[in-house]
Amino acid sequence: MNYSEHWQSLIDYDQQHIWHPYSSSPNPVAPLGVKSTQGSLITLADNRQVVDGMSSWWAAIHGYNHPQINAAMKAQIDTMPHIMFGGLTHEPAVELAKRLVELTPAGLDKVFFADSGSVSMEVAIKIALQYWISRQQSQKNRLLSIRNGYHGDTFATMAVCDPVNGMHHLFNDVLRQSLFAPAPQMGFATESDDQDILELERLLQQHRHEIAALTLEPIVQGAGGMRFYRPAYLEAVRELCTKYDVLMISDEIATGFGRTGKLFACEWAGITPDIMTVGKALTGGNLTLAATLCTETVSNTICEGDPGVLMHGPTFMANPLACATAIASIDLLMESPWQQQIKQIEQHLHSELTPLSKLDGVTDVRVLGAIGVVELERSDLGPQIQAAALEAGAWIRPFGKLIYTMPAFNIPETQLGILSKAIVTAVTQAQAL
Repeated sequence: MNYSEHWQSLIDYDQQHIWHPYSSSPNPVAPLGVKSTQGSLITLADNRQVVDGMSSWWAAIHGYNHPQINAAMKAQIDTMPHIMFGGLTHEPAVELAKRLVELTPAGLDKVFFADSGSVSMEVAIKIALQYWISRQQSQKNRLLSIRNGYHGDTFATMAVCDPVNGMHHLFNDVLRQSLFAPAPQMGFATESDDQDILELERLLQQHRHEIAALTLEPIVQGAGGMRFYRPAYLEAVRELCTKYDVLMISDEIATGFGRTGKLFACEWAGITPDIMTVGKALTGGNLTLAATLCTETVSNTICEGDPGVLMHGPTFMANPLACATAIASIDLLMESPWQQQIKQIEQHLHSELTPLSKLDGVTDVRVLGAIGVVELERSDLGPQIQAAALEAGAWIRPFGKLIYTMPAFNIPETQLGILSKAIVTAVTQAQAL
């Protein structure tokens, strides 16, 4: 990198003193400096412009610096950037709640605002546990999840991530022990023998008297393997949770707000979970904010029990600036031709990435909505592929053997072409060595 003296000093300090996600400190790998962002372009500190293939981990669905969202943020800063939510309320929180109740699956009528995706899942788990305490069935305090799932990095969420293939096996001895069903069979359009469902039912039947809730990521398992599965599995989970009197928690933090081609992935199966979490794209990737929604049955049960209140309350809950940003992002999404944009991205990625499946060392190529995944046999080629893609004009962040992209919905066609070509070039070069 040809950095200026100023930027090199920043990078050097960063390497010595700052922990990045899943990194060492001092960090042996220098992070890339970023000067600015605009649309789907990132301007690096050495003045190169590259296409953003990650939309900041699924979040920046409108790209960066969208004028409609920026205007809403600036207006809210001048009015009220923050106020505590204990005993007080404000228009941005109410208006955002209205939108969430209207847009999410029918029946999710109660909204709890949280700081981040992981915290919203912590709240979902706490809601499920307090629900059964309020029903005087405190023995129902275990959680059931599915293999290859990922729900966050905080303690309760780590306990429902895959304990073997996930990122948190280091903490298995100190985490609360959850139950795990086999991962759903791979393939969004696959014809299944439903063996995965039968095994799930066996666990529910055997442990129904101790299970408080089942957690899953609907249709797409993200950080646990970028796995896509059939809507029929999701529909069966809803039926089984009802049958065995277990709450269903749907983690839509990554899939919510259009990423899979439906506004929420639960819509592929036409189901309503008892509890649902949203985050990431909620503010269009501009500020941290998440929400946990639940049915009136769940909320009324908690509020009619002892002590009659939900036992959670983040300091920055319903931050007005974040809520105003989320309102602007949701309105922008609903005003846009987002379904058409997602379909165009899906068709492009399918056309451009699928030929990679013929390469030796590539085990699978899969595309759903605005998600493209190339799965390799080897898990050590990520840094090399990332560097090659950067040289070809695109920013991606491989994860193990997964090379994937999740661009902004409004990415221009020419930039989408640069992105897909960079991935194809980088993967092809890596497999040729």
